[in-house]
Amino acid sequence: MALLAVGCPLALLTACAEKSGGGGDGKSGTINVRAGDDACELSRKTAAAGPIAFKVTNEGSKITEFYLYSPDGKVVSEVEGIGPGTFRTMTVKVPKAGTYTTACKPGMVGDGIRGKFTVTAKRHG
Repeated sequence: MALLAVGCPLALLTACAEKSGGGGDGKSGTINVRAGDDACELSRKTAAAGPIAFKVTNEGSKITEFYLYSPDGKVVSEVEGIGPGTFRTMTVKVPKAGTYTTACKPGMVGDGIRGKFTVTAKRHG
């Protein structure tokens, strides 16, 4: 059996799959997302503008996706192909404050399970 190494390119988005467990608590800056077949729960719904990391854990039985939409409804970032029992971390640079929308898409179809996410002005200091 041959092994294939695939790198994860880093731009505004970083996402790599790993098995579930460890890391990612809201206190360290990472926002935990619990994605299930009928749920999309964030550990907090507010963050300052700038780099924001979302650790998306799939607790459901279907492959899922996670999206962050801008106030005008455009996709800011997404992470796809999160298998049951795994997680992926999505880091996105959000340049300005506003009311954004998050979505988990169990089965990777439809509008998904949506919620509001507030980005505040960037912290200085």
